Amino acid sequence: MTSIGGAASSGMVDWNLAVATATRLMRPGPEVSRDEARAVVAELRRHAKASEEHVRGFTRLGTEETHDTPLLVVDRPGWVRANVAGFRELLKPLLDKMQERRGTGPGTMVLGAVGGKVTGVELGMLLSFLASRVLGQYETFAPATRDLPAGANGAGRLLLVAPNIVHVERELDVEPHDFRLWVTLHEETHRTQFTAVPWLRDHLEGEIQSFLRETDVDPMTVLERIREAAQSLAGGRPEGEEGDEGRSLVEIVQTPAQREVLGRLTAVMSLLEGHADFVMDGVGPEVVPSVAEIREKFQQRRAKGASRLDMALRKLLGLDAKLRQYRDGERFVRAVVEEVGMDGFNRVWTSPNTLPTKAEIAKPADWVTRVHRKPEA
Repeated sequence: MTSIGGAASSGMVDWNLAVATATRLMRPGPEVSRDEARAVVAELRRHAKASEEHVRGFTRLGTEETHDTPLLVVDRPGWVRANVAGFRELLKPLLDKMQERRGTGPGTMVLGAVGGKVTGVELGMLLSFLASRVLGQYETFAPATRDLPAGANGAGRLLLVAPNIVHVERELDVEPHDFRLWVTLHEETHRTQFTAVPWLRDHLEGEIQSFLRETDVDPMTVLERIREAAQSLAGGRPEGEEGDEGRSLVEIVQTPAQREVLGRLTAVMSLLEGHADFVMDGVGPEVVPSVAEIREKFQQRRAKGASRLDMALRKLLGLDAKLRQYRDGERFVRAVVEEVGMDGFNRVWTSPNTLPTKAEIAKPADWVTRVHRKPEA
């Protein structure tokens, strides 16, 4: 197995073990012949190329020259390797900070027992769950490895997970060629967002690093927060604590400063996901004949999940919040475009100051007023 970034077994997370665990536990993909698999890969590549032009024409963002990021059609293990490389890069400052505290903090004995290998196994279990569900992904923070090329100067890469796309198109019983193009339209929109708006990646990384810097790196404090989170999820909140109902474990364990950053991140992610859905629906009727059927069936699948366990894990991991981001963000984009047109909406990409706040995502008219209308003197 290829090592992820050198001495992966040292430190707070055994990254190679995370990859090995995920690969061992993940579900097998759908049965396809070798010829079928090659045909699917070739078609996804064609659709991704065609989607570039469709998305640019509809959104009026970017040029052909801005697309300098690679497209990778991957299997489930390939998706895991790509994401582990990204996690390792993004989390390095936090993990280095925790490693420094490991030898002197009061939780040294705990971390001695629950060390990098255990963390690697836990991360691998999470990735094995997600690996069969992700259809595609624009990987924003994507360091190049020997097996996984990335764009120059920190640019990302576009991943399409072929077995998952085939699995879902069969599950939904939709026209395969239409579904594959529909999926690539969504993912291509994400690539266009980041390649056409040069400051967006650095802004998002800055927000994430601000979030991580506020993390309680004292191990006992982290364990205490997790204990409180577990009590809250079980309905046993400490007396006097209110308002934790409906929040995921990810949200509950955060400090007040992190919640502020999380609010800004939620607004940005809602914008990006909603914009991609809006573009998918806008382009779809012209190039995807069965788009209405696909959209209806896919929305039903998103809403209900696959099983009780799936729904519980989605709740715990905050994936339900991602579903809300699709809905709320799409409503925001649609409302703004109806009010000020596509060029007026595209002022959202001018600078971090023109991004919508979390409150404005819910009230698009407030964003229009702030960005488009000068206050009366």
